[in-house]
Amino acid sequence: MRVFVTGATGFVGTAVVRELIDAGHQVLGLARSDANAEMLARAGATAHRGSLDDLDSLKRGAAEADGVVHLAFIHDFSNYAENGQIDRRAIAAMGEALGGSGRPLIVTSGTALVAPGGIATEDMRLPRDHPFPRVSEQAADEAREVHGAKTMTIRLAPTVHGKDDHGFVPMFVNIARQKGMSAYVGTGLNRWTAVHRRDAARLYRLALEKGAAGAIYHGVAEESVAFKDVATAIGKGLGVPVASIPAEEAPGHFGFLGMFAGLDIPASSAKTQTELGWRPAEAALLADMTENYF
Repeated sequence: MRVFVTGATGFVGTAVVRELIDAGHQVLGLARSDANAEMLARAGATAHRGSLDDLDSLKRGAAEADGVVHLAFIHDFSNYAENGQIDRRAIAAMGEALGGSGRPLIVTSGTALVAPGGIATEDMRLPRDHPFPRVSEQAADEAREVHGAKTMTIRLAPTVHGKDDHGFVPMFVNIARQKGMSAYVGTGLNRWTAVHRRDAARLYRLALEKGAAGAIYHGVAEESVAFKDVATAIGKGLGVPVASIPAEEAPGHFGFLGMFAGLDIPASSAKTQTELGWRPAEAALLADMTENYF
């Protein structure tokens, strides 16, 4: 297959590009700059110049491909609502280009806000009026209904880990380094989920090759990791004390990450593993942290 990949030079995207090429697919990667185009060329992919807000470039990329993996998103929390709408328009444009063709369009979402305090499953769908600004999966549903596009959603764990990670865990590591203490909220028994980026990349490939229209798949290798265990691993890695802080102190200690540190957000990938034959095989989060995060 010739696959158009947005976010192809990002942390997850580079692993997806490698996975697709190694499996015999051709990759057309969205590139915003000469540096990104050169990175794609070195990986064996073809660069397609454009950006998320250049809808014509997205339509052309999708039209030239046998399938699309949409990974790009503008992760700017200060303008998150507008970035969600940019994402919505991008998905609509690619869905229109693919409409009625049977060629898959895979979009990316997250498991974190599907069922806080409960176990999120693939059968739980977010309502159209869900307040979270990122509306990838709702936009995928709209593209399927309006344009007849074969859309699917992959919800990733909030912690996609691996060498060169720059997501939540490195942010918490940096806070602990600055504060001289690795903290968790309350008992620290609130649960997070995790997946190694190479396992996530295999999931995107499997969904592309045999996923079902309208399906939701969960990129979750570890369904329940206590946040206290993450904080403890950070403390050990940095050689700083580990301590509990009350919930009301979390914003002051963690900054904007305070809203995430105490969340209880487990999720299951049992249905995904059964339907796609996906079997996570890479290092677990705590082992990976010991190897690559300090």
